[in-house]
Amino acid sequence: MDAFLQSQEFTDESVSRLSDAVKIPSISFDDMGKIGEDKRWDVFYDFAAYLNKTFPLAHEKLQVELINTHGLIFTWEGSDTSLKPTLLMAHQDVVPVAESTIDAWTHPPFDGFYDGKYIWGRGSSDCKNQLIGIMEAVELLLAAEFTPARTVVMSFGFDEEISGREGAGHLAPFLLERYAIVDEGAGIATVWGVKMASPGVAEKGYTDITITVRMPGGHSSIPSDHTSIGVLSDLITLIEAHPYPTTLNKGNPYLGQLTCGAEHAPAFPKKLKKLLKHEKRGVSTCKSKKHKKDALAIEAAKAGPGIQYLMQTSQAVDVINGGVKVNALPERASAIVNHRINIGEHPSDAQAKIARLAKSVAKKYNLTLHAYGGEKEVPMSIRLSISATMLEPAPITPTEVDPVTAYAVLSATTRALYGKDLIVSPGIMTGNTDTRYYWDLSKHIFRFAPGWDGESEGLGNIHTVDEKISAKSHVAGAKWFSLFIRNMDQAALP
Repeated sequence: MDAFLQSQEFTDESVSRLSDAVKIPSISFDDMGKIGEDKRWDVFYDFAAYLNKTFPLAHEKLQVELINTHGLIFTWEGSDTSLKPTLLMAHQDVVPVAESTIDAWTHPPFDGFYDGKYIWGRGSSDCKNQLIGIMEAVELLLAAEFTPARTVVMSFGFDEEISGREGAGHLAPFLLERYAIVDEGAGIATVWGVKMASPGVAEKGYTDITITVRMPGGHSSIPSDHTSIGVLSDLITLIEAHPYPTTLNKGNPYLGQLTCGAEHAPAFPKKLKKLLKHEKRGVSTCKSKKHKKDALAIEAAKAGPGIQYLMQTSQAVDVINGGVKVNALPERASAIVNHRINIGEHPSDAQAKIARLAKSVAKKYNLTLHAYGGEKEVPMSIRLSISATMLEPAPITPTEVDPVTAYAVLSATTRALYGKDLIVSPGIMTGNTDTRYYWDLSKHIFRFAPGWDGESEGLGNIHTVDEKISAKSHVAGAKWFSLFIRNMDQAALP
């Protein structure tokens, strides 16, 4: 089996499987209705049928269960029931493609085009590649007559991109306690002159805040000094003018990554190393309690937004609505502000900040503020509300390696595949995954995309135009899962 995984034949077959998966537009939309009523869910029947046809051994020899119609659980029973199972995760759904952007794609988003190096299309790197890679590894192990001692479970949700309430939200309660969980997440890149894998051992928190402004309507030829859109714009400008501070909490896994970099990376910045030594000695890198500026975090954040937001609560005005006609004053305007909450902070901090800024705008325009009380919308008001999805930052996965732990097995598997010169360090996710529903199942949760081609950097244009993954990265992911399953099976874990 291992020899076959190295062959061009397997690469060709694997590329074809991922390409065909991409061709199924399994999109989840923010406004999805009930399963069984909203026909947009029906595409997941097609995706399940594709998996059934493509991986016959898994469907024949494993226990397959449907949860809430489209959630998939595959259970490969191990011979030793005293061992807690390993859980491998991915999601079937993808984000929509805006009609206005289709012409900007190099290849159509649902063609699954392969140019000899990359598979292009929505879901190619988020995260049908992970799902197909897991299934390929299991199918090949079954064909090789491998029999696990430790039970292996695969759990595939279908609405991760819209917070996972119908998919993972129903799958997680169905499952019993697991030993280790691997889901989509951070990957491998060259950092400070070394190859570094950064499995996510934590996630930032989450909250969405909706701002609604109600103002008088009327004919646009006799306007008021400020419309609801103008007032909302003023508040949005104020929000964006007050970003959250960049701070590196001692519990943030990125501090562990900096520590690994300082010890092992030849190009680790000298100034960062000096600030890190102060931090490790217990010397504060904040200038003063009054200003609370974290010099270590601010210096590390100079690497770019991808690093900055590992240590800072993000705020993004992602959705805005207002106005219905060019000659009618808008009576209502609304916006949704998305927040990803930094380690050491809480969603209530973001809610308090928005309320404070909204209070000043309401006073400026003589409006009434209703903050998070559930009141109905009324004229001449600003109303703040919170979405149903709200998360504190995730519990942090243990990263000790002695004695042998799940983190040690993951690290060693990764180095076995890519070489001992690769460093594995703790990572943190700026976004959220379906693992939010699995916190009670295991303390060993890893958000990790193990496939790497040795040259790709970043996230493969996920959620945007020209999403793609290299064939080499995709195949490497399947190899990794085939190793990880066997290594977890043989490891003497506590």
